Amino acid sequence: MTQPTVFVTRQIPQPALERLRRHAAVEVWPDDEPPDRQTLIDQVAEVDGVLSMLTDPITADFFENTPRLKAISQMAVGFDNIAVDAATRKGIPVGHTPGILTETTADFAWALLMAAARRVVEAHNQVQRGVWQPWGPDVLTGYDVHGATLGIIGFGRIGQAMARRAQGFDMRVLYFDRDRYPLQEATLGVQYAPFDTLLTESDFVSLHVYLSPENRHMISRDQLKRMKQTAVLVNTARGAVVDNDALAEALLAGEIAAAGVDPEPIPVDHPLLGLPNAIVTPHIASASKNTRLHMAEMAVDNLIAGLEGRRMPNCANPEVYTACGPRMEIIN
Repeated sequence: MTQPTVFVTRQIPQPALERLRRHAAVEVWPDDEPPDRQTLIDQVAEVDGVLSMLTDPITADFFENTPRLKAISQMAVGFDNIAVDAATRKGIPVGHTPGILTETTADFAWALLMAAARRVVEAHNQVQRGVWQPWGPDVLTGYDVHGATLGIIGFGRIGQAMARRAQGFDMRVLYFDRDRYPLQEATLGVQYAPFDTLLTESDFVSLHVYLSPENRHMISRDQLKRMKQTAVLVNTARGAVVDNDALAEALLAGEIAAAGVDPEPIPVDHPLLGLPNAIVTPHIASASKNTRLHMAEMAVDNLIAGLEGRRMPNCANPEVYTACGPRMEIIN
């Protein structure tokens, strides 16, 4: 029996890749940079399965010439880069990897929060340049985390993990979400707050929402102006949730104190990258070795199931299986 063929759009951890090779003939894109659009179109047209990354734009036109494609499995929680509705119309299940990166992402968000509050990167950069300022009452002073108010926007798994971490710092925690979480309000001691109230009362605002048309630039000029001048913004959700132009302006004008953000690539000349009170990392919130291995294993599980005609363990479009209900949106 002929093995199915699979295109993997980036190198993934070897244990997961070797397991996939036992089920399919696998071609792996060898470069650090993602494949360009035409290469991706050509590859998708010739294979039975694709293991994709969040940086791979698999748009509706990809499905116009996919005579063999049986399954797409994405090594990410989100899947807004994939035209899922088009895949569903073609009967192609789309897998993703929810849940596995919750604690790792919350760890990283907390690291950004602490580093931005206490100006860790700014101080490190000064020392790297050989600058040791004399001790003084105002030298590199930051903001206390303990006892402060943390506002969490998006109270899914990662948002709740942030609330648990805040308990250890004796913080007051506000949250905003499209849903209320009465059980978590009782067990975690958090309070629901309207969006504007959360912005005006929080010392730290941490974003944990999925990217949708409604959430794109949900933090922009108006929202930043509502925040305290001493506030710190943290974003480990998708980069486009924040208007980075507006954020740079607010930081430069002193409208908020600092930010720690983890976006997808932004232009190297963007003003945000030159600000001492902005920590910018290259979308690595889930980048622990264990988590990335587990994500790869989940993606392979999904892809093997799809190739074999079985239900994917984690399917973004379960309506492709006729017995399933409508797809639910995912909150990170």
